[in-house]
Amino acid sequence: MKNILKVLVFIIGFFQISFSQNYANDTFPDGSPITNWFKDYTKIQLKNLGKQYIITDFGVGKDSTKIQTIQIQKVIDKAAASGGGVIVIPKGVYLSGALFFKPKTALYVSEGGVLKGSDSIADFPIMPSRMEGQNLDYFPALVNAYGVDNFSISGKGTINGNGRKYWEAFWERRKENPKCTNLEVSRPRLVFVWNSNNVQLQDVKLINSGFWTNHFYKCNNVKLLDLYIFSPHIEIKAPSTDAIDIDICTNFLVKGCYMSVNDDAIALKGGKGPYADQDKNNGPNSNIIIEDCNFGFCHSALTNGSESIHNKNVIMRNCKIDGASRMLWLKMRPDTPQRYEYIRVEDIKGSAKNCLAIFAWKQFFDLKGRPDIPLSYGDHVTLKNIDLKCETFYGVENDPNVRLSNFTFENMNIEAAKIAVDKSLINGVTFKNVYVNKKLVE
Repeated sequence: MKNILKVLVFIIGFFQISFSQNYANDTFPDGSPITNWFKDYTKIQLKNLGKQYIITDFGVGKDSTKIQTIQIQKVIDKAAASGGGVIVIPKGVYLSGALFFKPKTALYVSEGGVLKGSDSIADFPIMPSRMEGQNLDYFPALVNAYGVDNFSISGKGTINGNGRKYWEAFWERRKENPKCTNLEVSRPRLVFVWNSNNVQLQDVKLINSGFWTNHFYKCNNVKLLDLYIFSPHIEIKAPSTDAIDIDICTNFLVKGCYMSVNDDAIALKGGKGPYADQDKNNGPNSNIIIEDCNFGFCHSALTNGSESIHNKNVIMRNCKIDGASRMLWLKMRPDTPQRYEYIRVEDIKGSAKNCLAIFAWKQFFDLKGRPDIPLSYGDHVTLKNIDLKCETFYGVENDPNVRLSNFTFENMNIEAAKIAVDKSLINGVTFKNVYVNKKLVE
């Protein structure tokens, strides 16, 4: 028995070493090097975050029914005025509206501690913001960091958006007007970080957001490690609660996270509209790695769009999917010029309704007077080492305004109900060792 165990340990160790070697010297899809920053998974330690400001030491009570936005904000402001430090949410439930973190401050949510969002939108005063690919005045999130380099959220506790009333209001509005936009019902996000560098979120549970769960706009060097992100999709559905929205960011790592939400898990954004590429508030995402993650129910594990103009060097790898509507989705807006290029999805196991989905997304279509429909592009997309059960394998639809080129499908074992493959829709499509229902695709 001992010898068998030794052999098993050896085999497991061998595969772990082989796997790490496979990724040790890899590059981004365009051939550029992946820097060591992406390979550093060091967790933030509470003791290294400076002076600890435990909110209950500064007049914040443990009454979970009382709004304490002002009291908690005073603790943040005091820390900032005193040279910085970490705001600690201790065990208990603390109800709050929008909070604004300042330079040199951070947030730590202790195990058993809950920062709970108010279900009254009055506790989220309108201010300059960014939503759905446009800069506008809108409601802030529960946790906000505008221009806070080195901002972090850590700890084993929970940030709970308390979103049920917002969801109910949204679905009631949809009954009145099925074509209502997402912005017509006033809802707050859970976390919003704007123009901040060297940001890290780790270990916390982020649940029940009223709107998008995590939104990062114009940020560089962001790491999300071992997060639990959830909103419900049964009984009452939590609309538009994307797990992670990456909006004009460079160097972004999502590792070891669990995501199950009633919309896209990871959505790459950056602007929308017929002249979106000319707006200084818009821009590209580049150097994005999603690895070692588990996806539960979601509309898509990885989505490019729909409010997006340019995504480059995107990798999703070594992930498990259980219940996603799509594994990879390229949302092509016919009213927005888009380019999705150098995308690689590899080492994926599980189930999704669609393996690959590419089609025109016409929700809230508006050319705003532009006489022509802008062209969009998908180029150098690779799917490899994938073992997936799905309804549709090759969900690529013909669109005269979309140019697809250089797609590679490699080492894939697919079980699917719809297996049709129209190679003419992609200029330069390659299949290598791809089996659909145990039949080689040639």
